[in-house]
Amino acid sequence: MKKLIVGTLFTALVLTGCKTNTQYIDPADAEQNITVGLSYADFQLAAQTMADEMIASPLLVHPKAAQGGRYILHVNNITNDTMQRVDTDQLVKTIRVRLLNSGKFVVTTAFNGEDNMTKDVRGLSDSEMVKKSSVKKSGTVLAPDYSLSGKILQRNASLDNGDTRIEYYFQLTLTNLENGLAYWEGEKVIGKLSGADTVAW
Repeated sequence: MKKLIVGTLFTALVLTGCKTNTQYIDPADAEQNITVGLSYADFQLAAQTMADEMIASPLLVHPKAAQGGRYILHVNNITNDTMQRVDTDQLVKTIRVRLLNSGKFVVTTAFNGEDNMTKDVRGLSDSEMVKKSSVKKSGTVLAPDYSLSGKILQRNASLDNGDTRIEYYFQLTLTNLENGLAYWEGEKVIGKLSGADTVAW
């Protein structure tokens, strides 16, 4: 009986000693963010790199930039073609914030059902509760100048030593809606190396 109690206590102590306490992860620390799948750090790196390329493009300088002119951007579909359940909004949000903060772009949310209030508020003219003069008028919403679309791809390759190379491709296109031409295209590749028995999803 004593041996059983001692063994149980020893096991409990070992398990307690191996316990990892909850701690914050530094998103800028690459060593803390290495995962086989896509991590927060991967999204940040891809989004910031491509947003900075758009901001730096000479084709995307508004003709009235000196007077505060900014292009209106609409975010179209970003397709997930990986083995993971990726929320592409995570990539898009970081890009949008960076573009807005650059002062070169504003983002419209009035289309594709992103924010239905732009449309719904114009239907309040018949409401007895709402002051009629405060209802937003039709014909005042600005159409976008550019549309951002793209996809995230995953490609796995087996190496001679049995390891697996996993590549994630972030591909985006910015289309000028006036003429249908792509004024900017970008691709950011993030590659990872893992053991043969690793599941990448």
